[in-house]
Order: sequence, then structure tokens, then C-alpha cells
Amino acid sequence: MLKGWMLEKGYALSSKKYRPAYDKVGIETPNIVKHMKKFLKFLEEEDDRDEQEKDIWTLKNFDFPIHGNPIKNTETLNFTGIVQPDIREEVKKVIFMHLKYAPLGTIHSEMIAVKRFSKFLKQKYPNIKSLQDLERMHIEEYLIYLKTEVHERKNYRSDLYALRRVIEDVGNLYERQCMSELFLSNDFPSTPRHVFKFYSDAEIKRLNEHIFKMDEQVCRALIIHQLLGTRISDTLTLKTDCLSMRNNRYFIRIDQVKSVTYEKSISEEVAQLIMKAIDYTKERYGETTYIFVKKDDPTKPYQYSMIQNQIMKMIRQEGIRDDNGEFLKFGTHIFRHCYGKKLTEMHVDDWMIAKLLGHTSIYSVHHYRKIGNKLMADETRAAREKMDNFLKRK
Repeated sequence: MLKGWMLEKGYALSSKKYRPAYDKVGIETPNIVKHMKKFLKFLEEEDDRDEQEKDIWTLKNFDFPIHGNPIKNTETLNFTGIVQPDIREEVKKVIFMHLKYAPLGTIHSEMIAVKRFSKFLKQKYPNIKSLQDLERMHIEEYLIYLKTEVHERKNYRSDLYALRRVIEDVGNLYERQCMSELFLSNDFPSTPRHVFKFYSDAEIKRLNEHIFKMDEQVCRALIIHQLLGTRISDTLTLKTDCLSMRNNRYFIRIDQVKSVTYEKSISEEVAQLIMKAIDYTKERYGETTYIFVKKDDPTKPYQYSMIQNQIMKMIRQEGIRDDNGEFLKFGTHIFRHCYGKKLTEMHVDDWMIAKLLGHTSIYSVHHYRKIGNKLMADETRAAREKMDNFLKRK
């Protein structure tokens, strides 16, 4: 009714807002609509049903631990985007089962994949009400649909694997084993080629000159992140008891969100920086689990979005450029790539690089060995000159 009134009075139902930090124009909902939604939510009667019966799940209401990422604030799972009621109920049963053991990131991938598939079925096969009605021809049509009509991603490999997991587990729940045969191995695109991005030494220097001017604790977090070579989720979830000393050497324990816990030796300078960050938090918030904590809720670590937004805003405001003169493209994971690349330039062996990065195997190390042409040229110059002289004599 409010939106109808707004249209009658000539008020727009949405507006465009320029986001200077990302140099993008976003769509924004008018404040009056936001307030009305809050008001209607406040007036809703309390839903006494079990959480898994609802179409929007509040994760904190489950009585088992959710394997979420502490630096990303995820409070709900929304199934309303699955338009077919029967499919929605089937998926809810599977997601509830997965939620007990799978990371929340995996759950999100499955939700996105199923919602995209649900949209396809609504357009192309509106008579299909249940995933149990699927046949091989529907999957083949969907593969064509992804190739020709959907352009949200370059590669839908992980999306299709997530969809297959859900469909096969629906088949397992309802004892429909034929559903495990809907996908064939050649349905999945080849693994996309990973292009590892790196900052040059000059780019890191330019960026750090401005990072040093930021809030002191945010600055510490970003510098420690660079020095440790960790994932940003592991840096922001460092615990106040992560440091230890053995044989007059400092060690840090890194509880990886996505993998195993491991320890590695660090220099006294890095240890002192971490201890300073711990003291800063303790003085302001008392005893906390994490070193870098939210100001309004010290039980939680810094959120990734806060770090990313501050850096992106700074890059635009300060005009920080890359070596080609373009605005610097920032990503916290690029620092990890730089860390790994430096280890290869120091001629550290693959197993040690994997250990320092917290990898359980050397599978990913070869990406860091793709060193720049300048370093390759410098290191092979002597050998090439010797070969040139040898050929000249011949």
C-alpha cells in the first residue's frame, strides 16, 4: 500500500547512490520504505514453529554449533528465493542436515546454486514442482541456459557441484537413487585458471604510507596481516593467547578458519607488535577472546567489510595508484600472494613454504613460483652471458 501511494504521489521506489570507495553506482531503497519494513517486522506475531519449518532461519536459534566465519556477520538463511514450495521444503531438509557439519560458506554456495536453478525451472519448466521430478534432459537444458543466458560469473563449476550435492542428498533422503545419475562427469567446466595477483614493492610502499595514518589498531591489523602472510580471516581472529616462547624464540598459533591450526616462529619485532595490539584491546575492553575486536561488540572480531571499506575509501580519497597509474585494486588476499612470492624469491623449498602458509600440502605452492620476468632475468644473466661467450668462441 505504501509503494502504491508513493507511485501515485510521484515518489521513486528506488534511487541511485554513488559509492566513491568502489567507484560504482548502487541502488538504494528510500528511507520511508526501510522504516515501514522495520515497523511491520516489529508488529509481526512471534513464530512458535521449529526453526527449520520457517522460510527464514535465524541461525542463533539452533541448538548446535554453526561453522560460520567470525569476520562475516551472517545471522539468517533465507529460502524465499526458492519459488517452488515443494522444492523449498526438500532443500530445507538437506540444508538442515548440511548445516550440522559443513562450513557456512559451503551452505551459501548451495543456496545460491539452488535459487538460480529454481529461477530456471520457473521460466522453462513451470510444471516441475519437486526435485524428484527431474530428468536428465532438464539438467542438459540448464547447462545450455548457463552458457547462453546467465552472465553473472565466468565459470559455473563450483555452482554446479553445489547443486549436485543438494539434488543427490534429496535423492538419498527420499530413497530416489536415480537422482545420483542426473549429472555426468563432463557436465562440469574445467577448473578456471587461477591468476595470482601481486603488488610490486613500490605499490606496497605507497599503500603502507597511508595505512600508517589510519586508526592505530586497524593499522596494526593490516601490518601484522602482511608480516604473517595469513588469510584475512585468520589475522582478524587471532586470539589474545596466540603467542608463546620456546628456546628464546617467539611462536604464534594461528587457528585457521578454513583449515587446520598451526604454529610458526616469528621475529621479536612482529611479536612486540602483536603484544602492543593485545595491550590496546585489554586496556579498552578488558579480557577478550580476539585481539582485534568490534567497538560495539568486543565478543566479536573485526568484520571484513569494515576493513575493506576503510581501505577502498582511503585509496580513492588519497589517490593511491598502481605502477600503471590506475587506482590501486585492493584485496587483502593479495598480501598473502606477495608473502608466498617473497618466499620463492628467497629460494625456500616447497614444503617449508606450505608450512609457513598453513597449507596441508604443496599443491598450491607452484602458483607462487611464477616469479616476475625481471627476477628471472637477473638470476639467469650470469648463466646466459657464459653461454653467449661459449657460442662466440665456437
